[in-house]
Amino acid sequence: MIENRKYIVILAFLLIGMVYAAKLFMLQVVDDTYKRRADNNAVKRVMEYPYRGVIYDRNGAKLVYNEPVYDIMVTPREVHLDDTLAFCRLMHLTKEEVITKLAEAKDYSYRKPSAFLKQVSGADFARIQDQLIEFPGFEVVPRTVRGYPHKSFANALGYIGEISPSQLEKMGKDQYSAGDYIGISGLEYQYERFLRGKRGVKYIMVDRHGINKGAFKDGKYDTTAVKGENLVCTIDLNLQQYGERLMNGKIGSIVAIEPATGEILSLVSGPSYDPNILRGREFGKNFSVLQKDSLVPLFNRGIQAMYPPGSTFKLIEALIALQEGVIHPETHIACNRAIINCHGPHSFPDLRSAITNSCNPYFVNTFKRIINQEVNPNTFIDSRIGLTKWREYQLRFGLGRQLGLDIPNEKGGFIPSPEYYDRYYGEGHWKHSTIYSLGIGQGEILVTPLQMANLAATIANRGYYVTPHLIKSIGESGQPLLEYQQKNFVGVEARHFETVVEGMADVVDHGTGQYRAKIPGLQVCGKTGTVQNPHGEDHSGFIAFAPKDNPKIAVAVYVENAGQGARAAASIASLVIEKYMLGEIKRKNIEDYALKGKFVY
Repeated sequence: MIENRKYIVILAFLLIGMVYAAKLFMLQVVDDTYKRRADNNAVKRVMEYPYRGVIYDRNGAKLVYNEPVYDIMVTPREVHLDDTLAFCRLMHLTKEEVITKLAEAKDYSYRKPSAFLKQVSGADFARIQDQLIEFPGFEVVPRTVRGYPHKSFANALGYIGEISPSQLEKMGKDQYSAGDYIGISGLEYQYERFLRGKRGVKYIMVDRHGINKGAFKDGKYDTTAVKGENLVCTIDLNLQQYGERLMNGKIGSIVAIEPATGEILSLVSGPSYDPNILRGREFGKNFSVLQKDSLVPLFNRGIQAMYPPGSTFKLIEALIALQEGVIHPETHIACNRAIINCHGPHSFPDLRSAITNSCNPYFVNTFKRIINQEVNPNTFIDSRIGLTKWREYQLRFGLGRQLGLDIPNEKGGFIPSPEYYDRYYGEGHWKHSTIYSLGIGQGEILVTPLQMANLAATIANRGYYVTPHLIKSIGESGQPLLEYQQKNFVGVEARHFETVVEGMADVVDHGTGQYRAKIPGLQVCGKTGTVQNPHGEDHSGFIAFAPKDNPKIAVAVYVENAGQGARAAASIASLVIEKYMLGEIKRKNIEDYALKGKFVY
């Protein structure tokens, strides 16, 4: 009985096996439908890259746009180069270059596609697309690169580049893949999360020649790429281009701010570069050239260069002294040139006159009154207390720290602290007479042009500033980020600003800035600054705002090795104001002077 069951089980397995064998015979030999489908079609996953957001200036002019390019991808296991010479001619490559690129692709993956040629232009793609089908294993992926129609504003716009392995690890493989492009610097980096958009994917049927046979399952599993959000920049392109023209051939920067909003109207760094050279297949080569340039055009001087402020710093000294009550608008101080040298015919000025004529002894004495308020009978301890309070004011004005501009690499400058002098001189071994040069903006103080433009905006606003920023709105109906809408009060009462403003108006009307900063029909308030430079000719500095009441623009200009602030910087700053406020330049003699760049007279 048991023996019979054994044979029944064996027979059952044999019958089942025969049925499966017959079915396979039908599928594989008699009916070749599935074989033909397998031979002729495959499902291919195609990544759809989104268009990156476009950047416009405040008036709608396009600063950055997207330009289509194409990556030629290769899957090594599918490659069959029957005519290598024809392929080399098509791709404009040597045989050695083709061998090297295929070897690199195999090292990456034998089965997965990788880039064979990146960022092929539209013209080159049109030349090769019809013949590429003759070479199995190669396919095309559409991409975009950035285009710059005006060749301006390069240092702040920044550039995009291929994501590095470390960046990919940091930013997450759910958001990016190897070969993706991301913002590397400037606005492209800072606003990457808005600009990048969202990738999509399509599944398509292709035959063995790579020809598209249509969507897989009618696109059931496809996702659509989402375009990045557009940005509206605060920059006025016309003003930016004019500023770049003025700075041509010079080393320095221009920063212009709308005081009421903190919106940066112009951010010029000289020398700069054409942003179009940092895109496409020549990116690496061109970037290397820029890096090696002795004039460092990649260095954004408006936010990274740090200088002693010179006499422009006297304005903030006056405001602190007024708030502390150690001087009043009517306070007269002798211009004692035995303490420090001065210029101009004034002997016993009040505050307004001291600003107008940039009296060094007046502000050295004012600084002494701020530092030594006789809180402690020990002069060294009293100076320490006073310097601590003085430094706290500076920080509230945005000096000695980053302001929070919305692009990376902003420098914070330097405002010395008691601890700094303790390390340098030793605790209890310094006092006002050791550090009095701080009173006229020299010594260890370092500021950026951005910070000084912000100081001019703070004075224009009579006591507050809005954090300077470069993006006005995000998206179709967006607003700037919240941190760029709040007022930052500096701790000096509004009434104290009036004397300083009047003094700045006098500087331009009949003081140190009268010859090149005065604009007929427009009341400009300004302050010159000649910045001592131990390495050569002094730097020329000037800050200003206009008009005096309800100001629309605040400006800081620094021109390296250009001498007195009343020459190069005052000329350029006033021309920027004239261009923005009046729309045209009527003072052609001042424009010619600034453009020539010979500031010896």
